[in-house]
Amino acid sequence: MEKINITFIGGGNMASALISGLIQQGYNIEQINVVEVDAERRSRIKEAFGISAVSDLTDGISQSSGKISELNVIVLAVKPQQIRSIAHHIAGLLNNHLIISIAAGIRVIDIMRWLDGYPRVIRAMPNTPSFVRAGVTGLYAAPVTSELDRRSAESILSAVGTVFWVDDEEMLHTITALSGSGPAYIFYFIESMQQAGIKLGLTLEQSRQLSMQTFLGAVKLASESHEDVSVLREKVTSKGGTTQRAIQTMEDGNVRNSIITAIEASYVRSKEMSDEYSKM
Repeated sequence: MEKINITFIGGGNMASALISGLIQQGYNIEQINVVEVDAERRSRIKEAFGISAVSDLTDGISQSSGKISELNVIVLAVKPQQIRSIAHHIAGLLNNHLIISIAAGIRVIDIMRWLDGYPRVIRAMPNTPSFVRAGVTGLYAAPVTSELDRRSAESILSAVGTVFWVDDEEMLHTITALSGSGPAYIFYFIESMQQAGIKLGLTLEQSRQLSMQTFLGAVKLASESHEDVSVLREKVTSKGGTTQRAIQTMEDGNVRNSIITAIEASYVRSKEMSDEYSKM
């Protein structure tokens, strides 16, 4: 593995998940720095990981840049509304840096513009299962980025799950709608199953355990099977049985189309947000 120094700008949940994953992957704590303005969050990061955490952007980047390495990486891990001001602040400090943004909706071209044309930018769309190292991240790289840049981005994001690249940045809207927002859809379905179990006589804990384990087991079966999920569904749906009655009720309620329509709505909103942020 190349010697990489990583500075996280922002020390929130996703940054913490990535830092934890990187350390578990074998990154030395001296390779990782955090810039976080909130004193309480900064203290938690220092205590949890034993890494450097400072409040000043200039100090944080200069600390990283001063170390001997093949590559210095800055991970923009703040809210999308903060990216522009941070980019303007750090634009004059960049020297052999790779910029990785995990801010939803902010296009690479806008980050480059706010960085006064600095071209080495990669955009990442992780999701919340990254907190338990079971995430999936879509990546898009500006054309000028090198193979080392791409390998480094993969190394950092794969610390919390699987990664894959897209050649068209617009596909990140689809990734946002499907996997970025996707955990909420799953939680919504689990929540509904739990409520049904309670309504039919189970305790909250019993209903929760059954719902969770059913999802875990179904996903494990689907991921390890060579058969399409539609075939797996058909195998458990016996004619005239309980599952068929349930599936037919969902079909009558147009549940499948509602899910598809919901994901399409998320996709549209992702594009709208990108357009809104580009005007900042």
